[in-house]
Amino acid sequence: MLQQKISSWIPFIFLLSLFIISCDNGATGSEEGMGSMEIRMYDAPIDSADEVNVFIERVEVNEEGTEGGWEVISEPQQTYNLLELTNGAFEVLGEEELEPGIYQQIRLILGTDGHSVVVGEDVFDLTVPSGPQTGIKLNVNAEIEADITYVLLLDFDASRSVVEAGRSGMYLLKPVIKATNEAVTGNIAGTVNPAAAEPVVYAIAGSDTVGSTIADTTSGDFRIIGLEAGSYTVAVNPRDTTYADKNVPDITVMVGETNNIGTVEVAQQ
Repeated sequence: MLQQKISSWIPFIFLLSLFIISCDNGATGSEEGMGSMEIRMYDAPIDSADEVNVFIERVEVNEEGTEGGWEVISEPQQTYNLLELTNGAFEVLGEEELEPGIYQQIRLILGTDGHSVVVGEDVFDLTVPSGPQTGIKLNVNAEIEADITYVLLLDFDASRSVVEAGRSGMYLLKPVIKATNEAVTGNIAGTVNPAAAEPVVYAIAGSDTVGSTIADTTSGDFRIIGLEAGSYTVAVNPRDTTYADKNVPDITVMVGETNNIGTVEVAQQ
C-alpha cells in the first residue's frame, strides 16, 4: 500500500519541480547576454539663482551602425531642480537593458514648458532656443557589455547653461553638459571651516575648472564627483567676502576612490 501511495504522488512532484524551476529561471528580470545603461544627472552650481528647474520629457540613446535610430531609455516627464543636485547628490534619469555594442550618442528631449529660474521671490521662465524638437545631443561612445551596468554621469553645468538675454529680464537655457563614464572617475571630498564662509569649491586641472560644488552651509562638507584620474588643485572661494580664498594643490584622484582631503581652514581677511 505504501509503495502505491508513493507512486501516485510522483507525477505531482514532477510537475511541481518543473513549476519551481521555471519560476527560478525568470526571477532575475534580465535577459541573458544583455547589458544595461544607467544615466545619472548632477550639477555644477550657480550662485546667482535659488532654483534652476528643467523639465525632461525623454532620454534616448543611439547605437553605432544601426538603422533603427534612437532607442528610448526612459520617459521621466519630470521637472528637476538642478541646484539640488550638488555635493554628490544626483538623480537617476533612467536605466534600460541594451544589446551589447557601442552607443555613440544620447539625447535629452526637453519639454516646451516647465523650465524656470527662481531668484529670491521672482520666478522667470527659461526659454530653450533648441531642444524640444531635436533634443540635446551628447557624444558618449559608451561600450555596453553583457551582464554589466554602464553608469553614465551627466554634469549639467547650471552656471554656464543659464544665460540672461541682455537686459530684457528673460533667461535662456543653453545646456552645457559633460558626459563621463563613472567607471573611469573618482571623487574629492572634505570640509571647509568655517561653514559660515559659504564656500564654493572647485577642482582645477591645469587651467581648466572641471568640477565644482557649494559646501554644505551647516557642516562645511563638500564632495565633487565624476573626476577623471589625475592631479587637481582644490580652490575654495568663500561667497562671504570677509573670508580669503584658499587653494590646496596636488590633490590626486584615483579611479573608483574618494580622496578625502580633510579640513580646509579659511581665514578672515
